[in-house]
Amino acid sequence: MTDLVNKILWATDFSDEAQEAFAYADIFAKTFDAEVLGLHVIPGFSPEHYQSAIVVIDELQRRMDHMKSVAAERFESFQKAKGKKLEYIIKDGNAAKVIVATAEELEVDLVVIGRKGLSAIERLFIGNVANQVLRHSPVPILITKKKSGKPRFKKILVPTDFSDQEEVERDYAWKLAKGFDADITLLHILELHDYEFPPRVLDEMMDSVMKKLKRRKRREKEDIKITEEVARAIDAPVGIVDYADTHKTDLIVISTCTQSKLERFLLGSTTEKVISHSHIPIFAIPPVSCKS
Repeated sequence: MTDLVNKILWATDFSDEAQEAFAYADIFAKTFDAEVLGLHVIPGFSPEHYQSAIVVIDELQRRMDHMKSVAAERFESFQKAKGKKLEYIIKDGNAAKVIVATAEELEVDLVVIGRKGLSAIERLFIGNVANQVLRHSPVPILITKKKSGKPRFKKILVPTDFSDQEEVERDYAWKLAKGFDADITLLHILELHDYEFPPRVLDEMMDSVMKKLKRRKRREKEDIKITEEVARAIDAPVGIVDYADTHKTDLIVISTCTQSKLERFLLGSTTEKVISHSHIPIFAIPPVSCKS
């Protein structure tokens, strides 16, 4: 990676959560001197599901044109309210697919999107738009959460599992920390599942993992504060979310580098589970970026 972020794609549905996502896109743009492009996706009609009569198709097109006109007006109103010029695009179709295609077409470096809440069933079988984008995005995505106050990034959490690809996460986290003048915590979750261990054995396991973390090669001339932590939990997603909440983390940097396509399809990766349950913004690195 050279420059971290030059062009940002802000995907919006004009909800309060999307407005909050823009605040995060804006602070990234100011920090890394990047431009922000707005994108609104209107759900596409499928004429083949209806009668092929011209009158039906014409009516669907009129409705689509009206929704695009309304979206354009909302973008214009948004610009006036913010007092700044914003280039924007309005498209129709499947939201996740359009966001990914647009990110590729415009060669953006980051997609910023708010997280919509879904039921447990939806999260298990469908996944929200953010997770669908993550599975196919050519670039990292910042999934924001609606919260009060100005966005800040002073404490960055990087979960680590000692995999070969985790250097990608550390590289992104280091550049983010440099840009935002933030501290980094490298966290390993000791997954206990349903097993029970004597206290002495647990302590030895924790000490062993901590020593492994401490032996990691640090960057030369590293001038940011980095802390290593080991925590216990039933599984990694639960441990990551709990630690982030308890320690008031501002951003989680995490990837799907080590997950197989089959696992991501059937169960959802650790990253996707963290996205579904965390109340903290997440800088998620898609599988393709792990090859950088």
